Amino acid sequence: MLQGAMDETPDILCVGSVLWDVVGRTGAPMRKGNDVPGRILRIPGGVALNIAMTLRGLGLTPALVSVLGTDPAGNELAAACEEMTLITRYLTRDPDLPTDSYVAIEDSAGLVAAMCDAHSLETAGARILAPLIDGRLGSNAQPYAGTIALDGNLTEPLLAEIAGLDAFRKADLRIAPASPGKAARVAPLLAHPGATLYVNLEEAGLLLATTFDGAEAAAHALIDAGATRAMVSDGARAAALGTREGTITAMPPKVAQRRVTGAGDTFMAAHIAAEIQGERAEAALGIALRAAATFVSGGTRA
Repeated sequence: MLQGAMDETPDILCVGSVLWDVVGRTGAPMRKGNDVPGRILRIPGGVALNIAMTLRGLGLTPALVSVLGTDPAGNELAAACEEMTLITRYLTRDPDLPTDSYVAIEDSAGLVAAMCDAHSLETAGARILAPLIDGRLGSNAQPYAGTIALDGNLTEPLLAEIAGLDAFRKADLRIAPASPGKAARVAPLLAHPGATLYVNLEEAGLLLATTFDGAEAAAHALIDAGATRAMVSDGARAAALGTREGTITAMPPKVAQRRVTGAGDTFMAAHIAAEIQGERAEAALGIALRAAATFVSGGTRA
Protein backbone atom coordinates (compact mmCIF):
# COMPACT_ATOMS: atom_id res chain seq x y z
CA MET A 1 0.00 0.00 0.00
CA LEU A 2 1.15 3.57 -0.56
CA GLN A 3 2.73 4.95 2.62
CA GLY A 4 0.29 7.90 2.68
CA ALA A 5 -2.70 5.60 2.71
CA MET A 6 -1.17 3.51 5.52
CA ASP A 7 -0.81 6.59 7.71
CA GLU A 8 -4.26 8.05 7.04
CA THR A 9 -6.96 8.28 9.70
CA PRO A 10 -10.23 6.80 8.39
CA ASP A 11 -13.27 8.99 7.77
CA ILE A 12 -15.53 5.94 7.94
CA LEU A 13 -15.34 2.26 8.82
CA CYS A 14 -16.83 -0.29 6.42
CA VAL A 15 -17.75 -3.38 8.44
CA GLY A 16 -18.94 -6.55 6.72
CA SER A 17 -18.30 -8.49 3.54
CA VAL A 18 -15.04 -8.13 1.61
CA LEU A 19 -14.90 -10.78 -1.09
CA TRP A 20 -14.59 -11.62 -4.77
CA ASP A 21 -17.61 -10.99 -7.02
CA VAL A 22 -18.01 -13.32 -9.99
CA VAL A 23 -20.65 -11.72 -12.22
CA GLY A 24 -21.94 -13.10 -15.52
CA ARG A 25 -23.77 -10.61 -17.76
CA THR A 26 -25.67 -11.10 -21.00
CA GLY A 27 -27.72 -8.72 -23.10
CA ALA A 28 -30.23 -11.47 -23.83
CA PRO A 29 -33.29 -12.34 -21.72
CA MET A 30 -32.88 -15.50 -19.66
CA ARG A 31 -35.12 -18.07 -18.05
CA LYS A 32 -34.38 -21.06 -15.84
CA GLY A 33 -32.06 -23.55 -17.50
CA ASN A 34 -30.76 -21.19 -20.21
CA ASP A 35 -27.15 -21.36 -21.37
CA VAL A 36 -26.27 -18.13 -23.19
CA PRO A 37 -23.16 -16.27 -24.32
CA GLY A 38 -22.03 -13.36 -22.18
CA ARG A 39 -19.19 -11.83 -20.20
CA ILE A 40 -17.94 -13.17 -16.85
CA LEU A 41 -16.03 -10.82 -14.59
CA ARG A 42 -14.15 -11.44 -11.34
CA ILE A 43 -13.91 -8.19 -9.41
CA PRO A 44 -13.44 -7.01 -5.81
CA GLY A 45 -16.84 -6.87 -4.11
CA GLY A 46 -18.97 -7.44 -1.07
CA VAL A 47 -21.19 -4.77 0.47
CA ALA A 48 -18.54 -3.31 2.78
CA LEU A 49 -15.91 -3.24 0.04
CA ASN A 50 -18.29 -1.83 -2.59
CA ILE A 51 -19.15 1.01 -0.22
CA ALA A 52 -15.47 1.59 0.57
CA MET A 53 -14.48 1.73 -3.10
CA THR A 54 -17.19 4.28 -3.86
CA LEU A 55 -16.30 6.40 -0.83
CA ARG A 56 -12.64 6.43 -1.85
CA GLY A 57 -13.63 7.61 -5.31
CA LEU A 58 -15.61 10.42 -3.69
CA GLY A 59 -12.58 11.67 -1.78
CA LEU A 60 -13.10 10.01 1.60
CA THR A 61 -10.78 7.68 3.48
CA PRO A 62 -12.52 4.38 4.36
CA ALA A 63 -11.10 1.54 6.43
CA LEU A 64 -12.18 -2.07 5.99
CA VAL A 65 -13.19 -4.15 9.02
CA SER A 66 -13.71 -7.74 7.90
CA VAL A 67 -11.91 -11.05 7.45
CA LEU A 68 -9.79 -12.41 4.62
CA GLY A 69 -8.12 -15.77 4.31
CA THR A 70 -4.38 -16.02 3.75
CA ASP A 71 -5.13 -18.14 0.68
CA PRO A 72 -4.13 -16.85 -2.79
CA ALA A 73 -7.61 -15.33 -3.27
CA GLY A 74 -7.28 -13.42 0.02
CA ASN A 75 -3.77 -12.22 -0.71
CA GLU A 76 -4.81 -11.06 -4.17
CA LEU A 77 -7.86 -9.24 -2.78
CA ALA A 78 -5.84 -7.57 -0.02
CA ALA A 79 -3.36 -6.37 -2.63
CA ALA A 80 -6.20 -5.03 -4.80
CA CYS A 81 -7.60 -3.10 -1.83
CA GLU A 82 -4.18 -1.66 -1.05
CA GLU A 83 -3.75 -0.66 -4.71
CA MET A 84 -7.01 1.30 -4.35
CA THR A 85 -5.49 2.96 -1.23
CA LEU A 86 -8.15 1.56 1.08
CA ILE A 87 -7.08 1.17 4.70
CA THR A 88 -6.62 -2.57 5.31
CA ARG A 89 -4.78 -2.63 8.66
CA TYR A 90 -7.98 -3.50 10.54
CA LEU A 91 -8.71 -6.61 8.46
CA THR A 92 -8.55 -9.94 10.29
CA ARG A 93 -6.41 -12.42 8.33
CA ASP A 94 -7.14 -16.06 9.13
CA PRO A 95 -5.13 -18.94 7.63
CA ASP A 96 -7.90 -21.42 8.47
CA LEU A 97 -10.68 -19.62 6.59
CA PRO A 98 -11.07 -19.38 2.79
CA THR A 99 -11.77 -15.97 1.31
CA ASP A 100 -15.49 -15.43 0.72
CA SER A 101 -17.12 -15.01 -2.69
CA TYR A 102 -20.34 -13.98 -4.45
CA VAL A 103 -21.79 -15.20 -7.74
CA ALA A 104 -24.43 -13.37 -9.79
CA ILE A 105 -26.05 -13.72 -13.21
CA GLU A 106 -27.60 -10.67 -14.88
CA ASP A 107 -29.58 -10.50 -18.11
CA SER A 108 -31.22 -7.71 -20.09
CA ALA A 109 -33.90 -7.28 -17.40
CA GLY A 110 -31.56 -7.24 -14.42
CA LEU A 111 -30.57 -9.78 -11.79
CA VAL A 112 -31.49 -13.38 -12.63
CA ALA A 113 -29.97 -15.09 -9.58
CA ALA A 114 -27.22 -14.60 -7.03
CA MET A 115 -25.55 -16.45 -4.18
CA CYS A 116 -23.25 -15.11 -1.48
CA ASP A 117 -20.81 -17.42 0.31
CA ALA A 118 -19.96 -15.39 3.42
CA HIS A 119 -19.25 -18.38 5.63
CA SER A 120 -15.81 -17.14 6.65
CA LEU A 121 -17.22 -13.79 7.73
CA GLU A 122 -19.90 -15.61 9.70
CA THR A 123 -17.35 -17.99 11.25
CA ALA A 124 -14.97 -15.19 12.24
CA GLY A 125 -17.89 -13.50 13.97
CA ALA A 126 -17.04 -11.02 16.71
CA ARG A 127 -13.29 -11.40 16.08
CA ILE A 128 -13.53 -8.91 13.23
CA LEU A 129 -14.73 -6.25 15.70
CA ALA A 130 -11.53 -6.38 17.76
CA PRO A 131 -10.24 -2.97 16.54
CA LEU A 132 -13.42 -1.34 17.89
CA ILE A 133 -13.00 -3.03 21.28
CA ASP A 134 -9.25 -3.19 21.96
CA GLY A 135 -8.52 0.54 21.65
CA ARG A 136 -7.14 0.73 18.13
CA LEU A 137 -10.34 2.44 16.94
CA GLY A 138 -12.34 2.52 20.15
CA SER A 139 -13.49 0.53 23.14
CA ASN A 140 -16.52 0.05 25.34
CA ALA A 141 -15.17 2.78 27.62
CA GLN A 142 -14.29 5.14 24.74
CA PRO A 143 -16.67 4.29 21.88
CA TYR A 144 -15.86 5.07 18.27
CA ALA A 145 -17.78 8.26 17.51
CA GLY A 146 -17.43 8.37 13.73
CA THR A 147 -19.41 6.89 10.85
CA ILE A 148 -19.69 3.12 10.45
CA ALA A 149 -21.21 1.40 7.41
CA LEU A 150 -22.42 -2.02 8.55
CA ASP A 151 -23.84 -4.79 6.37
CA GLY A 152 -26.17 -7.68 7.09
CA ASN A 153 -23.74 -10.37 6.01
CA LEU A 154 -22.80 -10.57 9.68
CA THR A 155 -24.79 -13.15 11.60
CA GLU A 156 -28.03 -12.23 13.32
CA PRO A 157 -26.60 -12.96 16.81
CA LEU A 158 -23.61 -10.72 16.12
CA LEU A 159 -25.79 -7.89 14.80
CA ALA A 160 -27.94 -8.22 17.92
CA GLU A 161 -24.78 -8.05 20.04
CA ILE A 162 -23.62 -4.92 18.21
CA ALA A 163 -26.98 -3.29 18.97
CA GLY A 164 -26.17 -3.48 22.67
CA LEU A 165 -22.42 -2.90 22.65
CA ASP A 166 -21.18 0.29 24.31
CA ALA A 167 -18.43 0.40 21.66
CA PHE A 168 -21.10 1.28 19.05
CA ARG A 169 -23.36 3.56 21.09
CA LYS A 170 -21.84 6.84 19.84
CA ALA A 171 -21.46 5.80 16.20
CA ASP A 172 -23.22 7.30 13.21
CA LEU A 173 -24.31 3.83 12.13
CA ARG A 174 -25.32 3.26 8.48
CA ILE A 175 -26.90 -0.18 8.01
CA ALA A 176 -27.65 -2.23 4.89
CA PRO A 177 -29.24 -5.71 4.99
CA ALA A 178 -27.01 -6.84 2.06
CA SER A 179 -29.88 -8.75 0.38
CA PRO A 180 -33.60 -9.41 0.84
CA GLY A 181 -32.78 -12.84 2.23
CA LYS A 182 -30.88 -11.21 5.10
CA ALA A 183 -33.22 -8.29 5.80
CA ALA A 184 -34.54 -9.73 9.07
CA ARG A 185 -31.00 -9.91 10.47
CA VAL A 186 -30.80 -6.13 10.99
CA ALA A 187 -34.03 -5.92 13.02
CA PRO A 188 -32.18 -5.65 16.38
CA LEU A 189 -30.46 -2.47 15.10
CA LEU A 190 -33.66 -0.79 13.97
CA ALA A 191 -34.00 1.28 17.14
CA HIS A 192 -30.31 2.17 17.57
CA PRO A 193 -30.40 5.95 18.18
CA GLY A 194 -27.57 6.64 15.74
CA ALA A 195 -28.74 4.35 12.96
CA THR A 196 -29.75 5.12 9.39
CA LEU A 197 -31.24 2.08 7.67
CA TYR A 198 -30.76 1.64 3.89
CA VAL A 199 -33.20 -0.84 2.34
CA ASN A 200 -35.00 -1.42 -0.93
CA LEU A 201 -38.77 -1.78 -1.04
CA GLU A 202 -38.67 -5.58 -0.84
CA GLU A 203 -36.30 -5.53 2.14
CA ALA A 204 -38.51 -3.01 3.96
CA GLY A 205 -41.48 -5.32 3.52
CA LEU A 206 -39.56 -8.36 4.73
CA LEU A 207 -38.23 -6.47 7.73
CA LEU A 208 -41.74 -5.47 8.80
CA ALA A 209 -43.51 -8.62 7.52
CA THR A 210 -45.79 -6.71 5.16
CA THR A 211 -45.84 -5.18 1.67
CA PHE A 212 -45.77 -1.56 0.53
CA ASP A 213 -46.88 0.17 -2.66
CA GLY A 214 -44.01 2.64 -2.60
CA ALA A 215 -40.89 3.88 -0.83
CA GLU A 216 -42.61 6.73 1.02
CA ALA A 217 -45.10 4.40 2.73
CA ALA A 218 -42.28 2.01 3.64
CA ALA A 219 -40.14 4.81 5.10
CA HIS A 220 -43.09 6.01 7.22
CA ALA A 221 -43.68 2.47 8.50
CA LEU A 222 -40.03 1.96 9.44
CA ILE A 223 -40.03 5.17 11.45
CA ASP A 224 -43.27 4.11 13.13
CA ALA A 225 -41.56 0.80 13.98
CA GLY A 226 -38.80 2.61 15.87
CA ALA A 227 -36.19 3.57 13.28
CA THR A 228 -34.47 6.94 13.71
CA ARG A 229 -33.85 7.32 9.96
CA ALA A 230 -34.78 5.04 7.08
CA MET A 231 -33.79 5.31 3.42
CA VAL A 232 -35.92 3.24 1.04
CA SER A 233 -35.11 2.81 -2.64
CA ASP A 234 -37.39 1.31 -5.28
CA GLY A 235 -35.45 0.86 -8.50
CA ALA A 236 -36.60 3.35 -11.15
CA ARG A 237 -39.41 4.63 -8.90
CA ALA A 238 -39.17 7.30 -6.21
CA ALA A 239 -36.85 6.81 -3.23
CA ALA A 240 -37.69 8.15 0.23
CA LEU A 241 -35.78 9.21 3.33
CA GLY A 242 -37.88 9.00 6.48
CA THR A 243 -37.00 10.68 9.78
CA ARG A 244 -38.85 11.56 12.97
CA GLU A 245 -39.36 15.05 11.47
CA GLY A 246 -40.89 13.87 8.19
CA THR A 247 -40.14 12.26 4.85
CA ILE A 248 -38.55 13.51 1.63
CA THR A 249 -38.78 11.79 -1.75
CA ALA A 250 -37.02 12.06 -5.10
CA MET A 251 -37.09 10.34 -8.48
CA PRO A 252 -33.94 8.72 -9.90
CA PRO A 253 -32.77 9.74 -13.38
CA LYS A 254 -34.00 7.55 -16.24
CA VAL A 255 -31.10 5.54 -17.68
CA ALA A 256 -30.54 2.40 -19.72
CA GLN A 257 -29.72 -0.48 -17.39
CA ARG A 258 -26.44 -2.24 -18.13
CA ARG A 259 -25.64 -3.75 -14.72
CA VAL A 260 -27.22 -4.26 -11.31
CA THR A 261 -24.78 -5.83 -8.85
CA GLY A 262 -23.39 -3.09 -6.59
CA ALA A 263 -25.95 -0.39 -7.45
CA GLY A 264 -27.49 -0.30 -3.97
CA ASP A 265 -24.05 -0.12 -2.37
CA THR A 266 -23.14 2.78 -4.67
CA PHE A 267 -26.37 4.59 -3.72
CA MET A 268 -25.68 4.14 -0.01
CA ALA A 269 -22.05 5.21 -0.25
CA ALA A 270 -22.84 8.32 -2.29
CA HIS A 271 -25.50 9.35 0.22
CA ILE A 272 -23.14 8.85 3.16
CA ALA A 273 -20.39 10.82 1.42
CA ALA A 274 -22.75 13.69 0.57
CA GLU A 275 -23.87 13.96 4.19
CA ILE A 276 -20.33 13.74 5.57
CA GLN A 277 -19.38 16.52 3.17
CA GLY A 278 -22.19 18.72 4.51
CA GLU A 279 -24.94 18.43 1.90
CA ARG A 280 -28.52 19.05 3.05
CA ALA A 281 -31.04 16.20 3.02
CA GLU A 282 -32.65 16.90 -0.38
CA ALA A 283 -29.32 17.47 -2.11
CA ALA A 284 -27.75 14.35 -0.57
CA LEU A 285 -30.65 12.19 -1.76
CA GLY A 286 -30.37 13.59 -5.28
CA ILE A 287 -26.62 13.00 -5.36
CA ALA A 288 -27.10 9.39 -4.28
CA LEU A 289 -29.76 8.73 -6.91
CA ARG A 290 -27.60 10.20 -9.66
CA ALA A 291 -24.59 8.14 -8.55
CA ALA A 292 -26.61 4.92 -8.61
CA ALA A 293 -28.06 5.77 -12.03
CA THR A 294 -24.59 6.41 -13.41
CA PHE A 295 -23.43 3.07 -12.06
CA VAL A 296 -26.43 1.15 -13.45
CA SER A 297 -25.91 2.73 -16.88
CA GLY A 298 -22.32 1.44 -16.95
CA GLY A 299 -20.41 4.41 -15.54
CA THR A 300 -17.90 4.33 -12.70
CA ARG A 301 -18.78 4.04 -9.03
CA ALA A 302 -17.73 7.60 -8.29
